[in-house]
Amino acid sequence: MADFSRPGSLYGAVDLGARKQALEAQARREAAGPQAASSASIVDVTEETFTTDVIDRSMTVPVVLDLWSPRAPGSAQLSPVLEKVVGDLGGKVVLAKVNVDASPQIAQALRVQAVPTVLAIFQGQAVTGFQQVLPEQEVRRWLDELMGAVEQFYQANLGARPADAEQEGPEAPAGPPADPDLVAAEQAIDRGDFDAAIAAYQRLLARAPGDEDAKMGLAGVNLIKRTATADPADVQRRAQDPSDLDAQLLAADLEMLSGAVDEAFARVIAVVKRTSGDDRDKARKHLLGLFEALPAEDPSLAKARRALASALF
Repeated sequence: MADFSRPGSLYGAVDLGARKQALEAQARREAAGPQAASSASIVDVTEETFTTDVIDRSMTVPVVLDLWSPRAPGSAQLSPVLEKVVGDLGGKVVLAKVNVDASPQIAQALRVQAVPTVLAIFQGQAVTGFQQVLPEQEVRRWLDELMGAVEQFYQANLGARPADAEQEGPEAPAGPPADPDLVAAEQAIDRGDFDAAIAAYQRLLARAPGDEDAKMGLAGVNLIKRTATADPADVQRRAQDPSDLDAQLLAADLEMLSGAVDEAFARVIAVVKRTSGDDRDKARKHLLGLFEALPAEDPSLAKARRALASALF
């Protein structure tokens, strides 16, 4: 079942720093009007175009991500079915095709274990998917469920629905120019230069300490950097030992990236409850850092802050 409990977020496998880019791109598209939208429903995606063709697009239309390989017989079976079914939807869904051999970093970031893998990306978040070859009827049923969930999201979030493509209207005024350090951070993220992105966010925060986008971006990039070399299987094994503090905190980081935000918070709060002294303070500060990766209005924050206060006092 698709999960839209965190609309507009990028709490999934793609780096959290890109969430800000996606939201800003959505604002730019809204300012430009519906005529700026692309009508292409099938695109080939590379590491360089992933943010634009997948994350940005997913803010206004569901993107079906086909992670395939020319070495996988299943890909040769499934990809034509996806192209046919998505094509029949007349632009209501975009099919983004990723050759994992040519773009291995995408597969690694999404923790793809086998190909073909299909993921649905909406509002910047991986919401549902499957990892096997399905017949056309099953693919259509899966897409029907996805579109039903998308419609439920729009009914619950009326302001999020994009304007109809046929609607004509006056061109909206352009917004203020982007902060140069924010632009520098985004460009560094696109290059995979997390140190440069961190430096740019820190410069922005030195000038504007209350900038929420910069706080989220910095927290997200730090999260990605901490987990870049982590082996999830090894972390899971180590985290079975409650006394392994570093493993518990790293496991929480990986849970954040996988979209399990509440589970990540609960894990660290449990560490706070059962530790004391320096270990407790380390866990508390780590949790506060995770809080920074979410927008202030996220409902999970209020719940976690109450639980943390209860654990501390």
